[in-house]
Amino acid sequence: MSQPALRVRSLDLSDPATFVENDIHEFWREVRAEYPVYWHEATDRNPGFWVVSRYADIQSLYQDPSLSSARGNVLDVVLRGDDSAGGSMLAVTDAPHHRKLRSLMFRAFTPRVLGKVVEQVKERTTELVSTVIGRDAFDFAADVAEQIPMNTICDLLSIPFADRAQLLKWNKMALSSGEADSTELDALSARNEIVFYFMELAQERRDKPGDDVISMLATSTVEGRSLEVDEIAVNCYSLILGGDETSRISAICAVLALIENPEQWRALQAGEVSLDSAVEEVIRWATPGIHLARTAAQDLEIRGSKVRRGDIVTLWNVSANNDEAVFDEPRRFTLSRSPNKHLSFGHGPHYCLGAFLGRAELRALLDALAAAVGRMELRGTPSPIYSNFLTGYETLPVHFARR
Repeated sequence: MSQPALRVRSLDLSDPATFVENDIHEFWREVRAEYPVYWHEATDRNPGFWVVSRYADIQSLYQDPSLSSARGNVLDVVLRGDDSAGGSMLAVTDAPHHRKLRSLMFRAFTPRVLGKVVEQVKERTTELVSTVIGRDAFDFAADVAEQIPMNTICDLLSIPFADRAQLLKWNKMALSSGEADSTELDALSARNEIVFYFMELAQERRDKPGDDVISMLATSTVEGRSLEVDEIAVNCYSLILGGDETSRISAICAVLALIENPEQWRALQAGEVSLDSAVEEVIRWATPGIHLARTAAQDLEIRGSKVRRGDIVTLWNVSANNDEAVFDEPRRFTLSRSPNKHLSFGHGPHYCLGAFLGRAELRALLDALAAAVGRMELRGTPSPIYSNFLTGYETLPVHFARR
């Protein structure tokens, strides 16, 4: 395969600023067309890695056992060595242990178990939307989007209300930042604080279990043994991170996209598009988790490129979800889009455990907005987040008029 053009090679995909300062969708269009699989050269700080951009390749590789998750599944971690949670946290565990651990954790995320939770999500979302309607200006990110997913996952884990604001603060620092000059140490410290917090809570629930997910993990066995406190903690970390970030960012992107595409907002208000199809388009459009990383467990070939055992392989969901071979006019926000088999929740064995809950949260938001809000307007410039894993906005100043 030919060496990528200089304009492609010059973009450092490990640098969070890259995704704020460049037209990243134009970049991915060129990559898909000319260099669908290419080697991202090492930098002064990081080793090189493979970049895979086309939908068909990424979908296939998500199911390929030749690629391991155990060393880590995001660039920030895997470029610096092995993930300390490898083999313990569901997201960075391979078969066969992955299947058994996933089976245990899935018990808390079935639609039947989550029925009551979804009703609470609807009530909370309706109330939050009602409190901001008519304000001259407010930050949708802080006043609405941050409150729904974090409280929902905290309800599932029975996190004390007094601790939730601090968890949200750590969560927002763990894989992203609102500042361009945030340090790797800030992110690492935030991740450690979350894990330490859950280690203490896991021990408490083991000693005195309740009716919550942490207690379930603390009192269950996998492969004939109880989970260690640190194993419970890293899986709670994964749940809180995934349960908050994806839904929060999708909600913020949803409101911004509806403001920027008023014909789609009118169609949603008029009931001309189903809530279910609208949810899928928002999730595709937002693609909050822009990549996942894997490590080659053996030599393999990807579209003619020879990948060696130990090479890092990155799968770019943000590119796959805008692949013209799969999605007609992908940069057109179309709430009625069908089919819409995006990869925002991944694919295969590591398909997102919380996908049902994430969809339910976004559905509740779109339903509440369509029912109660007449007009939405921007009242300032949204501030982006800086991350090489997440994409979206830290703030969204808006005005909602009553319907």
